[in-house]
Amino acid sequence: MTSPSTTSAPGSPAAAGDRRRWFALAIVMTAAFMDLVDVTIVNIAIPSIQRDAGASFSQIQWITAGYSLAFAAGLVTGGRLGDIHGRKRIFLIGITGFTVASALCGFAANPEMLVASRILQGGMAALMVPQVLSIVHATFPAHERGKVFGLFGMIVGLGAVSGPLLGALLTEWNIFGLEWRPIFLINLPVGIAGIILGRKFISESKAPRALKLDLVGVVLVTAGLLMLLYPLTRGRELGWPVWGHVMMAGSLVVFGALIAYEKRKAAKDGSPLVELSLFKVKSFAAGIAVQTVFGVTLGIFFLVWTLYMQVGLGWTALRAGLTGVPFSIAVSAAAGISVQKLVPRFGRKVLQTGALAMAVGVLIYIWEAGRYGADIAPWQMALPLVVMGVGMGLIVAPLTDAVLSEVPQEHAGSASGLINTVQQMGTALGLGLVSVVFFGVIDEHVRPDRIPAEFVDGFQNALWWVAGVLAVIFLVMFALPAKPKQHVEGGEADATVPEKEPALT
Repeated sequence: MTSPSTTSAPGSPAAAGDRRRWFALAIVMTAAFMDLVDVTIVNIAIPSIQRDAGASFSQIQWITAGYSLAFAAGLVTGGRLGDIHGRKRIFLIGITGFTVASALCGFAANPEMLVASRILQGGMAALMVPQVLSIVHATFPAHERGKVFGLFGMIVGLGAVSGPLLGALLTEWNIFGLEWRPIFLINLPVGIAGIILGRKFISESKAPRALKLDLVGVVLVTAGLLMLLYPLTRGRELGWPVWGHVMMAGSLVVFGALIAYEKRKAAKDGSPLVELSLFKVKSFAAGIAVQTVFGVTLGIFFLVWTLYMQVGLGWTALRAGLTGVPFSIAVSAAAGISVQKLVPRFGRKVLQTGALAMAVGVLIYIWEAGRYGADIAPWQMALPLVVMGVGMGLIVAPLTDAVLSEVPQEHAGSASGLINTVQQMGTALGLGLVSVVFFGVIDEHVRPDRIPAEFVDGFQNALWWVAGVLAVIFLVMFALPAKPKQHVEGGEADATVPEKEPALT
């Protein structure tokens, strides 16, 4: 069976027997890992950046928020550019720009240059990251994607905790007296290798029809996301001003205008930026909803967890980073078996079990935090972190698989961009909620000797919110298909098998 849903360059590795596609997978997964680590690695090094570069609190905010804002705002556009101009081409442009921006960050002469370089880095990541899932979708036949998304889940798990640990090690080692700079410079050899190997092993694919970039859609989606995410990112620092609430409310108006315009654009020339027809695919619509709410969970937990350990308990960055290792291992192990072994047999029940497992781990953590207080040890945190890690691993890989399982090939880039965008939106919302669920219960003028107790209370309160969100995720998951299409017994192919793919029976 063949499909006209993608175009391939000569010598494409898309054929099922071609091992080159696994090299392509390793390259794009490494790029995804590089991005995941970069999102979290900076947080650990902030004290060093503030001390060495003389950055103000506002500049520190922008070093972290600038990347996220540029990343989230450009994801949908980046995905569509891959559909139009070729996913390999846009991926290579993105990873090249990301590597250059990393060098600029590492050699930044002042805080202003570092902020600008981080914004550029986020924009380049927005070109690079959506192509990862699109290239996987275009390169691997349906019956192999379960294994591939299992690997992707392992990468997500490793990236979630490796960033803080790697950042702690690089900062503490102070390589060549460079202080915090190696956290950015480490991207250079990885990026250069990705560029060279990507040119050789990744096959080109794009939408079969000659699509055009929807510039009005780009402006509307970028404006809407910035109007929503900027006040959430800066709200607490600025005291939640009225204009911030007005901007967030206005973002809903902009998104409404975007939907109306995209409907007209699709009817006019079939080249909208956001392919609204995707939301008619039940698995995609339900998966996007779960992805958004799951992002809220991640946004709340990881920031509060870091503050709890490093500020509340007074732990060093290295000790906090090492504490997360059991979590990372659990996520990777569970993700590796969830898609390959469990989902084909149990379907969405695997994801729902993951949500319940994460909730149980959170409840154990709440109990331990109250039971041991400021005297809690890293080994005592291992049990809740492992339980939470297993739950997260059961969710991340199958969820991506479920969202993309019935997406038409020509819209893979747009769909991939939307997946990443809604998770970023959810994460930003979670970060905004930290001001309420964590800082809202901590006395700003607390005496130093009361800090551990205050942070334990704040940590417990935030985790109760996380448990509640996980319960919502469990319920929303009932809207997911009972079993993804590509896991139908007998390995039956779906309609998204790339061109030149032999028939699957």
